[in-house]
Amino acid sequence: MELEIINQTPIKPAAFSINCTKQPLSLSLSLSLSLSLSLESRCYVTLADQKFESHTLAYLTFVSYHRRNMHGRPRKAYKPEEEAASAAKAAKLRGLQSQFMANHHNKIYTKEAVDLSTKLLEINPEAYTAWNYRKLAVEDKLSGIESDPDLVKTILDEELRVVESALKQNFKSYGAWHHRKWVLSKGNSSVGNELRLLDNFQKLDTRNFHAWNYRRFVVELTKRSEQDELEYTDDMIGSDFSNYSAWHNRSVLLSSLLARKADGFLPNKKIPDEYKLVQNAIFTDEDDQSGWFYHLWLLDQTVNVETPLLTSSWPSHSSRISLYAGCSKGSFSKLTTFGSESGSFPLVLYFDQAVGGVSSSTVTIDSELKGNEDLVWEPVSKKNSQVSCVWVARLKYISSEPCFGKEYKVKVRVGNSPGIVSSRGCNFSASYEFVFTAHVHDTVEESSQDGIVSWKDGFDIWDAESKDLNALATLDRSNAQMDSKWRQEAIAEEIDLFRELPDSKIGKLTLARLLMAKAMISDDAVKGVHYNEILELYKDLMALDSSHYQYYKDEHSVALLRKVTSSTEDLSGHLFRCRNMNNSVCLRLNNLSLSRIASVEKLLFVQMLDLSHNELHSTEGLEAMQLLSCLNLSHNRIRSFSSLDSLRHLKQLRVLDVSHNHIGEHSVDTTRYLCSSPLSNSEWPQDEVGSQMPSLVTKYWDAYFVLRDLNLKQLDITGNVIAGDEFSSFVLQVAPKLVWLDGKKLEI
Repeated sequence: MELEIINQTPIKPAAFSINCTKQPLSLSLSLSLSLSLSLESRCYVTLADQKFESHTLAYLTFVSYHRRNMHGRPRKAYKPEEEAASAAKAAKLRGLQSQFMANHHNKIYTKEAVDLSTKLLEINPEAYTAWNYRKLAVEDKLSGIESDPDLVKTILDEELRVVESALKQNFKSYGAWHHRKWVLSKGNSSVGNELRLLDNFQKLDTRNFHAWNYRRFVVELTKRSEQDELEYTDDMIGSDFSNYSAWHNRSVLLSSLLARKADGFLPNKKIPDEYKLVQNAIFTDEDDQSGWFYHLWLLDQTVNVETPLLTSSWPSHSSRISLYAGCSKGSFSKLTTFGSESGSFPLVLYFDQAVGGVSSSTVTIDSELKGNEDLVWEPVSKKNSQVSCVWVARLKYISSEPCFGKEYKVKVRVGNSPGIVSSRGCNFSASYEFVFTAHVHDTVEESSQDGIVSWKDGFDIWDAESKDLNALATLDRSNAQMDSKWRQEAIAEEIDLFRELPDSKIGKLTLARLLMAKAMISDDAVKGVHYNEILELYKDLMALDSSHYQYYKDEHSVALLRKVTSSTEDLSGHLFRCRNMNNSVCLRLNNLSLSRIASVEKLLFVQMLDLSHNELHSTEGLEAMQLLSCLNLSHNRIRSFSSLDSLRHLKQLRVLDVSHNHIGEHSVDTTRYLCSSPLSNSEWPQDEVGSQMPSLVTKYWDAYFVLRDLNLKQLDITGNVIAGDEFSSFVLQVAPKLVWLDGKKLEI
């Protein structure tokens, strides 16, 4: 995470903006305050004398306070002599400021003026305007002597000397470190001394992230090898296991070396060695977090592969689907049934990581079904992103030529030609092919779909002996595409080792993560045992550590859903056939205390989903289930329609039950925000409902955005605070195709 001051006004919360940047070390982010203004962007700010003085004094107060309170150290009262020294320093600072600002305003860059800024920085190395003034002064001098390299070097070396002096005064001066980078980037200074200087500074504070960031900058500038830097982290970690910055830098270096398969850096060889290194740190001081973070990063490298993999698809390989024209109903026997008023059905590809480049050139379709030569693939993602784990195309099965009553083989090839690339820049290289059979019908017997869909009766238990499920669910395809032997061995060794640790929160959490990793790459025969132990560990953690209860609860839900979907035997215990919906496939995951949705890649075939009586806060993840036509979310903890945003991607959804949640219970004070809703933007396109009911659209904007994109026929919102005559009338306008609302049939 990077905090950046966006102006140089006196420090206050509104003066900060936060930008998050993913770092190689999982679950741990380097925290840096980038407080200098960029010379490259010419973002020099001229401040009035009063504002500059106010900013400087406010900064001194800010720094002195946080230095006395950082890292849990208690604040200490000033001694009388310290108060006197501080007052004298402030008086001297005010005198220098007045003279400095006059020089700055009048663009005076004489030796005397520059020396004055040096004195100012000796007292306060965080005077950012003074650093930027020196940049202007240096450029002014260099503009007249660019032909004399010796004079250029002399000027820049003087800047390096001033920075070094400032760093001795305050080793954590942001402005000083940024100014030093700027000087070196001019290219006329010797960088040979920089690493030696850093070694001296890092002896004073081995964990200072300023020095580590600057070290990476110098290493790149000097073309020092990553192997040499890795040895340096060996030395730093060897002298102090709690040096988080060294562990972090090691993860950065290893990520690069493993990615390009440098000599001696193959994952199956190097990662097991790294486990041994971090074990020494963990078992030496179990309470130190640095080693645990690195261990978590190693586990991520062990389980995941850089190149994207195709996890699952719908239709799955060797499946048979029955298609009906001009309807949205069907039956399930030995065939997966799908009907659509548009005469098309979805092809779904689910990757293990977000990818882009899925198109008719990278995914080819061989079929006798006409009109599918140039399929359009769309990512299922938020904010119209062009990368996603889920990609959907709609295959037509109705054309001008009669094709009813026939079977068609459809062959899908993924990745035969290059172009599918992960968000991290890795190419999809494990090409895959799957074949399914489509049986097209022109009619289907009338069903009771126009009647209300009940979740209480009309369900038949799935035949556990049936082999149909094997053709529906694609389970653990990714395991077959990765070399898992060394991964299993490395994780098994870690599990044995961590079982020896005495009971502790971090020990139990790591053991649960290790067991989860092993379950993900193990055979079906042993998965159940792993998941049972994982669930017990998270139950223990919820009891031991209430401050992180929700995190453990979410992880418990993930483990439970992975257990349910780990084998056809476990999954079949939750599957039913709905007679009233032409034997559609129904998955019942109600009353499981679920707080998070997971494993949807194994549930792409599900048409009805019952998630009632759980503890869900959102529907994130359900967007991949493109066949979903009925969804029961009653008796959960959903607080707003914004939490249902992922449902907008489900084009087949017709029945939605969100009764007895918390929608409308927790109102948001929108007066605190610049825009009370997305509709506050005057450029937002307004539809007919927006024109007729502008006040209600503004009031219920979150419901408006979700419901208008759905094609619902049945909706239940009873038991929510938002429910009432006003909201019901609003819903009828936004969802005009509704037949049933809150259990009552509407008069059309």
